[in-house]
Amino acid sequence: MKRIYHHYEKWEDYLNGMWRKVLPEEEQEMLNLAIEFTSDHVRYGTAMRRVINEWPVTCEHNITDNSINKKAFIGHCAVCLELGIPEYITRMAWGYLTQEQQDLANLQAENTITEWYQSRQLKLF
Repeated sequence: MKRIYHHYEKWEDYLNGMWRKVLPEEEQEMLNLAIEFTSDHVRYGTAMRRVINEWPVTCEHNITDNSINKKAFIGHCAVCLELGIPEYITRMAWGYLTQEQQDLANLQAENTITEWYQSRQLKLF
């Protein structure tokens, strides 16, 4: 599949603060919320599906990029969309999950990415 580009000012993730920095005093509270959220693969997966429906420009730009980790990306977007937490905090939260929680979250991400491709009648690879 051919890579699709969009200027960052059109990305919904950018517009919703996924790449912003927060004050140090906000980080711990956000980290705790992100750990709790990402450890619940059902809630996390539901938010991932929201991302592919509500952030079409972000998804098109990033899911068509074969150089990124799509599972991590869709997960970062889900936490930002659902909780307003920037991606660097979500990356920190990932390290607090058990292997089983990570595996369940990754399965949700894989299923969501496959759903995105199928909804556009595109081949995954």
